[in-house]
Amino acid sequence: MKVMIFAAGMGTRLKPLTDTLPKALVPVGGKPLLYHVIENLKAAGFSDFVINVHHFAQQIKDYVRENGFFGVNISFSDETDMLRETGGGIRHAAALLNDGDPFLIHNVDILSNLDIASFYAEHCSTPGKGMADAAEPPLATLLVSDRKTERYLLFDADDNLVAWINLKTGEVKSPFEELRREPVKDAEAGPDGTTASFDHEAFLKEYGLRKFAFAGIHVLSPEVFRLMGDKPEKFSIITFYLSYCHKYKIKAHVAENLKLVDVGKLDSLQLAEQMVGQL
Repeated sequence: MKVMIFAAGMGTRLKPLTDTLPKALVPVGGKPLLYHVIENLKAAGFSDFVINVHHFAQQIKDYVRENGFFGVNISFSDETDMLRETGGGIRHAAALLNDGDPFLIHNVDILSNLDIASFYAEHCSTPGKGMADAAEPPLATLLVSDRKTERYLLFDADDNLVAWINLKTGEVKSPFEELRREPVKDAEAGPDGTTASFDHEAFLKEYGLRKFAFAGIHVLSPEVFRLMGDKPEKFSIITFYLSYCHKYKIKAHVAENLKLVDVGKLDSLQLAEQMVGQL
């Protein structure tokens, strides 16, 4: 099973630590984030890794080599010339990832107790790549959670992605015309995320939708590489998903008893320390 670890980001929110280190090597519990993610994925049965690198790329390469490649096959997708964002990063690594089977994407700054092996297996066993049921898996399966944020993915009653919403501005992006909403300029969100002109709870109820935050772990079917062929060098994988969710099934996975820490800010490091003690 193949997995790509997103480790190319600048780690801006973790400054000043990332002034001298890549985010992947920020220590948590005495070990770099990358160590915890690799070991967790190894325990789930993954043995073929791709790591994309950009910020302090050589430090990441040296760390992996000094640790004997962790006893698995690890390749690097080098983005030192250009940070390609999430979608562009996947396409840039196509030659390393595309063996005809689904593959996992895991952000390096996500620590969780997710049963990754079961998550991957669920994607592979779920029918219906297209909007009509089919024998092949969905185009993608996304780990989601109910954590609080301003931006959510919206899913229908069958857990199919249909839209993205910004609670602060009231903007809704969707390939389904009836769901689209333009942003409200200079909108100020109330405590429930409602703008003066857009009640998102009423909107969700009207269309039978649920909102979830994307959790930075997803399984993709190899069909994505064909669909990415005409995309620019830089593009977001979420934008990509939104452009195809009316043609292909992109599913939500809501894990029971999920514990997850997004180690994206300095104030999340203490929670991350607690998490690694439980893994």
